[in-house]
Amino acid sequence: MASTLSISSSSSLIDAKAPRQSTAASPQCVTLPTLPLPPVQSQNLPGKTTAYCRKIARNVMAMATGEAPAEVATTEPPELVKTLQEAWDKVEDKYAVSSLAVAGVVALWGSTGMISAIDRLPLIPGVLEVVGIGYTGWFAYKNIIFRPEREALVAKIKATYREITGSSY
Repeated sequence: MASTLSISSSSSLIDAKAPRQSTAASPQCVTLPTLPLPPVQSQNLPGKTTAYCRKIARNVMAMATGEAPAEVATTEPPELVKTLQEAWDKVEDKYAVSSLAVAGVVALWGSTGMISAIDRLPLIPGVLEVVGIGYTGWFAYKNIIFRPEREALVAKIKATYREITGSSY
């Protein structure tokens, strides 16, 4: 069950100092004139041209023999992909869901642009950072520090999760 792959091609770069082949016969050759010499030296030397040619491979052969390995033929998509495919098959209005996804991407792109514009203003980022730190402290004090509030927060998160997914957590 061994498989082989062979590729054959050739290309070469011909130097201008090497013996020249006919450049007019090959459409891949480019002839570039050299810059003119200063007026004092140009009286004795004739103008030169430089040719750059590249031989393009005309005969390329690829051949694969044998059978495909077993793991390539029987690979299954990951569990996440299966779950997404099943969820997509259950959706009745695919056009509306696709439109909402595109609108979400556009809103995300627009909000990142707005945030980067606000971030360039001189005082606003510092003020927003202080507001964020203050709100985080208030949220932690109000919902996380004491046991009854923490249990109520966890119950609310689980209820919201069940409501969104329609399953039990």
